[in-house]
Amino acid sequence: MSITIRDVAKAAGLSIGTISRALKNESGLTEETRKIVLDTAQQMGYDLCRLRQKKVRRLTFLLHHQHNTVASSPFYSPVLHGAAEACRNKGIILSFMAVGPADGMIDQIRLHAPDAILCAGYFEPEMLSALRATGKPLVLIDMKMHDFTSVNPDNQMGGYLATRHLLDIGRNRIGFITGSLAHYSIRERARGFRQALFDAGVLADPRLEVALEEGIDNEQAVWNAMQALLALPNRPDAVFCYNDSAALVAMRCCYAAKVKVPHDISIVGFDNIAAAALAQRPLTTISIDKAALGAIGVELLLNGKADEIVERVVPVRLIVRESTVCK
Repeated sequence: MSITIRDVAKAAGLSIGTISRALKNESGLTEETRKIVLDTAQQMGYDLCRLRQKKVRRLTFLLHHQHNTVASSPFYSPVLHGAAEACRNKGIILSFMAVGPADGMIDQIRLHAPDAILCAGYFEPEMLSALRATGKPLVLIDMKMHDFTSVNPDNQMGGYLATRHLLDIGRNRIGFITGSLAHYSIRERARGFRQALFDAGVLADPRLEVALEEGIDNEQAVWNAMQALLALPNRPDAVFCYNDSAALVAMRCCYAAKVKVPHDISIVGFDNIAAAALAQRPLTTISIDKAALGAIGVELLLNGKADEIVERVVPVRLIVRESTVCK
């Protein structure tokens, strides 16, 4: 026999109206009450698909504070613009929030009163759990986590293409400047880097992989990482950087050290931000359709089913410029 709303109400000790509003993500309930209802319904095996999903009229785009920076903005701004355009076409009101773990995130979201949420970039698991407890449809952009619908660039393929390009032009001591591997996108780019080396029969040298120092300015951390690579007795002849902002800093560090790019060291970035093509040596990079990430995130929110987890991957492509090949 199927479980009814009346059964859930009896088990939770709440009214049928409260159960109905919670399951339909309607306003007027505390997050604690909503969580009790959702937990009870799931434990009893209530078929959430039987409920008609509330139409999305208001959507909030969440960005973690750590990405709300000058270095990250060239990537996430086009993502936001893609989401905004998709919302405009659907008559949806889009609001923006930059939040962190200590910012009273749920209280802020309550003020925005969204029907659904887009999370862009890395979020701590605890923050995602709190967001899920609101009962609102949720999609991750540029992050992947078990049991969450998400859309990501093909980060692993991008790391592979970047490294394969450096190998193909004759580089064999390839350094890698990486951010925190807690970030899904960076972790996947690192996997692509190592896979390309493995497929080419090149033994990975751990001395050529430098993670950014934590607790200091990101640009200074990249500068320090590039200096460490240049100081090696047998320095690299190429460097793959986890994103374009890091690659541009790495190039400036090379110029300061009188190291020629690409003659002495070839450099590849990732993301194809606008500044990549305008550098002193235009940057070879992996291009991502960033606006498409935002638009697909909106699409997944509008068309997703309550019981279905979807993981979309957006193709990437290599753009070769003068930071790796003399022209």
